[in-house]
Amino acid sequence: MPGSDRTDFGEYLRRRRAAMTPPEPSGNVRASRRRVPGLRRQELADIAGISVEYYIRLEQGRAPRPSREILTALARALELSAPERNHLFRLIGEPAPEPESPDATIRPGLLRLLRGLDDTMPVTVHDGRLDLLARNVAAAELLAPLSAATGRFARNIVYQAFTTTALPDLLSEEGAEQLARVAAAELRTALSRYPDDSYLQALHAELTATSANFCEHWGRGEVGALRSAVKHMRSPTRGWVGFDIEMLHDPERDHWIMLYTPRDGD
Repeated sequence: MPGSDRTDFGEYLRRRRAAMTPPEPSGNVRASRRRVPGLRRQELADIAGISVEYYIRLEQGRAPRPSREILTALARALELSAPERNHLFRLIGEPAPEPESPDATIRPGLLRLLRGLDDTMPVTVHDGRLDLLARNVAAAELLAPLSAATGRFARNIVYQAFTTTALPDLLSEEGAEQLARVAAAELRTALSRYPDDSYLQALHAELTATSANFCEHWGRGEVGALRSAVKHMRSPTRGWVGFDIEMLHDPERDHWIMLYTPRDGD
């Protein structure tokens, strides 16, 4: 690993340690006067479960490349947020850890955005498991046929694609087939990111057992990569309308925002 990378890594550790709040002295024990802000190296090393000698070498850029377990312990000891932890990993040349699951909470500002676009365009938000988290009024109106799905996976886009019989009326036969192909590919992507997720495993098992169409598409081995598309959909008030669909990603929460922009002239 280049020396400059080690220097940047050590400097990041020092800055984050200095930003931490020192522990309060317990009982009647008089704490020695601190000459620098934040935690002492010994205190940080104790929290991380490593030796202070090794931690000092990390800050000085003289230690061997730390393992992912050590990086995780340092991130926990320094109380880093997910983006800060990911930065720590990248500084040392390691890929950032994958989240164990998508965040269940949508940012309040995003919810306000959905409501603000009610009269402009349909907008939906789904997570990395392909579950629908929110939609505005325009999307609820346009995508009403998808609400026919029931059961544990009723809000899952993949499940809807293979169980909702009204899809050809919403998308046409060709559009419904395209959605099925994309849905199977996106489920493969989700399972590769969350391989131990029991919900996704159960969804895959359910569709494998009940949908020959899903098995056919799954057998193609395709991986989801579609981030924009043009779709013609049947609006309950306007008839067939063309939409430019763009998918925006919030990587920290693994949320996907789908914007359905009506095409000019449709």
